[in-house]
Amino acid sequence: MSVVIGHAIDPTATAYNNDCCQGSLRPYPAPQQTVAYPDSLTPVFINHVGRHGSRYPASATHCTMMKLALEAADSLGTITPLGRTMLRYTSLAIERSRGQWGALDSLGMAEQRGIASRMYARYQSVFKGANIKAISSYSPRCIMSMNSFTHQLTRLNNRIELTATSGRSTSPLMRPFDVDPEYQQFSEEAIYKQPYDQYIAKAIPLEPLRRVLGFNYLLSDKESESLALAQYYVIAGMSAMMIDCDASQFFSADEYNRLWSCFNLRQYLQRTSTTLSTIPADIASPLLLDLISTTDAAVDGTIGEKAVLRFGHAETLMPLLSLMRLNSCNYKTNYFDTVAKHWKDFNVVPMSANLQIILFSTANGKHYVRIDHNEQPVEILPNDNSIYIPWEKARDYLMRCIPIYYQP
Repeated sequence: MSVVIGHAIDPTATAYNNDCCQGSLRPYPAPQQTVAYPDSLTPVFINHVGRHGSRYPASATHCTMMKLALEAADSLGTITPLGRTMLRYTSLAIERSRGQWGALDSLGMAEQRGIASRMYARYQSVFKGANIKAISSYSPRCIMSMNSFTHQLTRLNNRIELTATSGRSTSPLMRPFDVDPEYQQFSEEAIYKQPYDQYIAKAIPLEPLRRVLGFNYLLSDKESESLALAQYYVIAGMSAMMIDCDASQFFSADEYNRLWSCFNLRQYLQRTSTTLSTIPADIASPLLLDLISTTDAAVDGTIGEKAVLRFGHAETLMPLLSLMRLNSCNYKTNYFDTVAKHWKDFNVVPMSANLQIILFSTANGKHYVRIDHNEQPVEILPNDNSIYIPWEKARDYLMRCIPIYYQP
């Protein structure tokens, strides 16, 4: 008599490829093809909100943590051959980033130039003799993203009149997570910490860490979790800084997916509307109101610019896209182990992620909008698959997304 032992398949497990498992550190996946608009519509105005491009690691924290642990393992004699490889990559990342932590790199500049070039090619009628306004957060990588984008536009058309603003005066729009008092209180209370910690304890694989430090290297559970995430962050960020590194030598496909899901869940809980709190998305209300009011002004002919370009952070876009309830950017559940199946930071906010609201006019003066996420049209109205929407109808929907206490 034979006995068959069955193993239940985890319904929450994911199997994304290595590019996707880079998460929000993933370089921008430029669209392979663009969606043409009907001949009956003429583009007349563009609102753009973009994340900065690919960059060096935001800080030295994760690289330094990993390097110190690997060097300690080397001193103790527990480091493995794979650990020495990890140490070389970590040291290379530190060397490349020295004096440039968080700075936009040449790949990030190229990403912004590419988005600008495609915008210009698609909507040339907008840029004929156009005035353009650009703003960015005070972060140097956002300022450089704005400069790369606008420089490319002016190379394509040197008749564009451009005004650009950056600094802390833009924070209510570009960095609300810094200035919104309710979000500050939300962060201090950290109500997301318990479900996040519970998920980490269940999901995080420690085997990749042991394979580099050695199985005799002693760490507490909390130290192991922190270092495992640091190892993930170092490897996942290699492509953004143009270091060729095959993640599969350090992580199996399942391990990479599980590590990614931990970072993904933290961003979801901290930066989007969830069953725990709507505050992380609500803070984007001033930005959404600004998008609505500038589109209104373009319809009325009371705005001097033909395009308004804004450059911020992943933390700028995640709340906005969630507030707008865009498909795949807004997900509500009480079962947080399902998040990785439905809300994926590598799609929502890769490097240079962007939202574009394109205003079109018909021959008889009617106005329609198309909303693009990462240069691909998205549906915004419930139970309606239209991507060209009368502005009045789109405006009504977007205003209903904004909590009443933020509305004028």
